Amino acid sequence: MAPFLAYEDKGTGTGRLPLVLVHGHPFDRTMWAPQLTGFARTRRVIAPDLRGYGASPVVPGVTPLSEFADDIAALLDDLGVDRFVLAGLSMGGQIAMECWARFPHRIAGLVLADTFPQPETEEGRQARYAMAERLLREGMHGYADEVLYRMVAPYADADVAAHVHRMMTATPPQGAAAALRGRAQRPDYRDLLTRVTVPALVVVGEDDTYTPVADAEALHAALPDATLHVVAGAAHLPNLERPEEFDKALAEFLERLDA
Repeated sequence: MAPFLAYEDKGTGTGRLPLVLVHGHPFDRTMWAPQLTGFARTRRVIAPDLRGYGASPVVPGVTPLSEFADDIAALLDDLGVDRFVLAGLSMGGQIAMECWARFPHRIAGLVLADTFPQPETEEGRQARYAMAERLLREGMHGYADEVLYRMVAPYADADVAAHVHRMMTATPPQGAAAALRGRAQRPDYRDLLTRVTVPALVVVGEDDTYTPVADAEALHAALPDATLHVVAGAAHLPNLERPEEFDKALAEFLERLDA
């Protein structure tokens, strides 16, 4: 049976741990283009489009983080990948936390970028529900215009900003709305983080206003074995805004795990 998710699967890297990359909202697997190109030279790199995003099927309604996590596990089963390093950014980072909750024995290391573990506040829940309805009513373009220069810094490279805007406007509103509703209901991962038994890398853009540096510092403090890397000159998407610096931190982390 063909995998449910669309995905990129590059490189081989015999003897090195595969790297699985989970994109954020409202993006797709091309969010990881620099990392897919760079790290596939030395290891297998897998980046799915989450359900409702990119070329994957759109399932309207509510998509809880647990469903995203189960999709990733099923894809990796189909691809014959048992143990791997899991990296997620923003919503992708919360999905990575859910993956740890569901199948920790498969994860050799965690990369949590521009994300946070707290559950949604009541105000935040209502805002996500309202945004879901707005996207269904209006589509993605107005939202994309509004948030572009929070996703990337106002001084970001024009080509990077254009790529981010394209991803957002190409996202199906039904998929984005389902994810927003599911994320509004997400659990509290803070206690879970204190019980993570593998090394972790926490990365954040210095100018991220969605998940400020203070959130990354708290995440780093909660994890038993973690490294924190703050990327200067970046906002919410340091892997695209400053790929050289992001990749250097990730490469050092992967080398430690491979050893």
